[in-house]
Amino acid sequence: MTPLSTTSRQDALLLLEDGTAFRGRSIGAPGTVLGEAVFNTGMAGYQEVLSDPSYRRQIVAMTAPHVGNYGLNVADMESDRIQVAGFVVKEAARRPSSWRSEDSLEGALTDAEVVGIDGVDTRKLTRHLRDRGAMRAGLSTEILDADALLAQVQDSPGMQGAELASEVTTHLPYVLDTQTERRFRVVALDFGIKRSIGRYLTEQGAQVHVLPSSATADEVLALEPDGVFLSNGPGDPATVAQGIATTRTLLGQVPVFGICLGSQLLGHALGAQTYKLTFGHRGVNQPVLRRSDGAVEITSHNHGFAVQATSLGEQSAELTFDTAEHGRVEVSHLNLNDDVCEGLTCLEVPAFSVQYHPEAAPGPSDARYLFERFSDLMLAQGPALVGGGA
Repeated sequence: MTPLSTTSRQDALLLLEDGTAFRGRSIGAPGTVLGEAVFNTGMAGYQEVLSDPSYRRQIVAMTAPHVGNYGLNVADMESDRIQVAGFVVKEAARRPSSWRSEDSLEGALTDAEVVGIDGVDTRKLTRHLRDRGAMRAGLSTEILDADALLAQVQDSPGMQGAELASEVTTHLPYVLDTQTERRFRVVALDFGIKRSIGRYLTEQGAQVHVLPSSATADEVLALEPDGVFLSNGPGDPATVAQGIATTRTLLGQVPVFGICLGSQLLGHALGAQTYKLTFGHRGVNQPVLRRSDGAVEITSHNHGFAVQATSLGEQSAELTFDTAEHGRVEVSHLNLNDDVCEGLTCLEVPAFSVQYHPEAAPGPSDARYLFERFSDLMLAQGPALVGGGA
């Protein structure tokens, strides 16, 4: 593991679609990548960010000024590879310092053939994206002429209308077995599932059958699940047609729990619409109001779209709406920064969701109770399914 060389590294250019340019030094593979420029406010957890499939086709800037301090290791990966399109930091650690470290930031990016850049004024970049919104961008060690790179950026697709779940889903079903007494059989629909979600489900005593994003309701029900989990994932939720159709059919037949993209898919299945946020919610310090008791949870987020609650149906009470097919649905959680809907609870069928990440690593852990809530929901459906079958 060699330290970063500050003299031999290539120049690199980050260019936003409005022509704003940031120059720095390469800390990853050589090349040119295009994607959506976004920022993450986490002070730690950069490895989980890098390996989260929800960041597919995004160039992620960390607002923390020093990144790579504790290196990377296999145990903390959220998927089997680095998923981001590109990575932007103010200063990359020259040498990681942790007994758990197995690779440096530069080494991991290079091995994964991911373009990275440091030496960028990430405070200026973040303020720009907060003012103008997340936007298309290019990151290159090959094209250092801003006008030439800008032409490619402006010709690239945006995130709205992008169907990316099929790019990150598993190709074959697989099973995660519980390490404790098996209490439930859960089917997880993989739209870009994080490994930590599987760990928390199995800790609840669930045997988890992970199915591709293309799975139909018949394929799900053939496994006789006690519950169905809708995972996180990248892209525009409105494009995940099969996931929406499957969820719509399953509602009322089996308990459903969704996280992040899964929450947006539940919203679509209930008849709601989603919309693109200006710059999204990405970081580990987002305050969310739990409306049932007024508690404020500090939560981890990674999403650029949200459910438009008023599109669920006619409002019958405060933030409660009458849907056409599945009865009353309430907005269970609200983001205290911008009042965005952060969770849904169906009042007449067993289903709920949150748009943030209760399983987030390295934290915070305020919302991990939601996995117990899912277990309780499955138990409440009675003994017909729970614990049954092989």
